[in-house]
Amino acid sequence: MFTHRKLDETALEELEDELIAADLGPVVAERVIESFRSSRFGKDVTSDEIRDALATEVASVLEPVAIPFEPDPAKKPHVVLVVGVNGVGKTTTIGKMARLYSEEGKSVMLVAGDTFRAAAVEQLQVWGQRSNVPVISGKHGADAAGLAYDGLKRATEEGTDLLLIDTAGRLHNKGALMEELAKIIRVMQKFDATAPHSVLLVLDATTGQNALEQVRVFRELVNVTGLIVTKLDGSARGGIVVALAEQFKLPVHMVGVGEQAEDLRPFSAQEYARGLVGGTNDLAAKLVESQQEASEEALPEAPSHAED
Repeated sequence: MFTHRKLDETALEELEDELIAADLGPVVAERVIESFRSSRFGKDVTSDEIRDALATEVASVLEPVAIPFEPDPAKKPHVVLVVGVNGVGKTTTIGKMARLYSEEGKSVMLVAGDTFRAAAVEQLQVWGQRSNVPVISGKHGADAAGLAYDGLKRATEEGTDLLLIDTAGRLHNKGALMEELAKIIRVMQKFDATAPHSVLLVLDATTGQNALEQVRVFRELVNVTGLIVTKLDGSARGGIVVALAEQFKLPVHMVGVGEQAEDLRPFSAQEYARGLVGGTNDLAAKLVESQQEASEEALPEAPSHAED
């Protein structure tokens, strides 16, 4: 069993392909390869050395964007507009945030602004009951901007710390969504000219490169201030986060790694980098194994002992 291989051009090309396949993107992949070429080219390297060097390179891209989300205590409430396409786990993420911050002793209020999706309203109400957090909701198809205004007014009157507003995610009708989000902001600003104080975009790690396009589209619609990446447990460790960090430089506040409330966690660059290059998506092991397979294929065939 090989535990090391020479880092030649063939090895570097294979590693670059693995990095791109893991959704890190060509820019980051090339940066990592150039670093390896300048410092380790031609040397025998173990899988552990490759793993450690990869984790260091990946963490260096991620550390500037690994910024925890902290509600501003000077704002009562700190208003957060949560956006994202349907299916990324947006409503669930809001429910988990409500649980997380209420357990930290902050007062939280929710607005069920995805009014055309009955399941989203019901889901948020369930999370509200679990966390003993009030939920502002209306009938099916109610005006989301009006609900946001009502929530902001009540949260201000009650001195609430954090107001989390769910929104529609019907990206197939971009014009209507743009108008709805713009209206929510416009109406809230009649009450508080500084609202919203944060606009968090929720992305699904399993969608890979589609997540990059979603960031581009939502930045056209609203002033996205930070990202939350869900379903990292269901992807090949979601290398897309690295591409997001490199391209957009937006804070990655939290990641979702499971169904439970406690599975929404602050984003750690070091922990994420180690998980990406090890575990189920062990790029270093793949690189070393590929040399083992090539070497086995190159072994001469056993001589034939058939009689002449």
